[in-house]
Amino acid sequence: MPSGSDTADVNEHDKPSKNVIAHISQFADDNLTIVRNISTCVGIAGLLIIARSIRLITKFSCATDIPARFIERNISIRGRLRNITEEGLEVEHIPIYVPLLSCLLIKRQSVTLMDVRLAGLEMTSEGHDWIARQLKPDETVWLRLIARQNQTLHCLVSVNRGSLFNTCVNEELLRHGLARTSPLVGLDPHSRIYWSLYKRFLRAERRAEKKGKGLWKEESRWERATDVFKNNIVVRSVKKLFKWTSRTREK
Repeated sequence: MPSGSDTADVNEHDKPSKNVIAHISQFADDNLTIVRNISTCVGIAGLLIIARSIRLITKFSCATDIPARFIERNISIRGRLRNITEEGLEVEHIPIYVPLLSCLLIKRQSVTLMDVRLAGLEMTSEGHDWIARQLKPDETVWLRLIARQNQTLHCLVSVNRGSLFNTCVNEELLRHGLARTSPLVGLDPHSRIYWSLYKRFLRAERRAEKKGKGLWKEESRWERATDVFKNNIVVRSVKKLFKWTSRTREK
């Protein structure tokens, strides 16, 4: 059993620690608003650091801003269509919205456009016109990152057509015969994703070829017969003779 002196010593040692806790508690009670504000600021700062570290709410202004791991994992990002160019699209990136934090960051970010090409396609002028008709100005598009080449992104471009229906613009162009399949720039030809996309695009292209759409449209018998007739040597000779006769009469 501890003696009375020992108990007194223990109580004396406990008093300073109890006094410190009591003072802290009293300060917290007296300055509750300040404590709450400090806690809120610390929490926001922590979220901001985490969000920026994983680039959730960062607005990408060009292809080089996008982390390499995003492209390696073929992550999809959201954007707003701004322009349709001869070679592809110009898209403004839309970062993930986080209440309060996004408002703080958006004020510091200017409107910049990313150069986007439709991966695996050689597009025709008719395909360009089709995109201009199908995609609305300022429409939201999804970009599945396939590869990066300097300042250009090669992507699968998709748009939402209804809550459950997602349209891949790359495939639609091939299905309508408005583009040809081309090698996927920036991808390893031996990789799984390369062959997965390449076979997917070839199926869409064959579908257009079977139905005779766009590039694969066949002339009718009448059109073929007309072309043969126009290119016939005898017919061309008769035309030349007729023109020569007309000029001779005029003289």
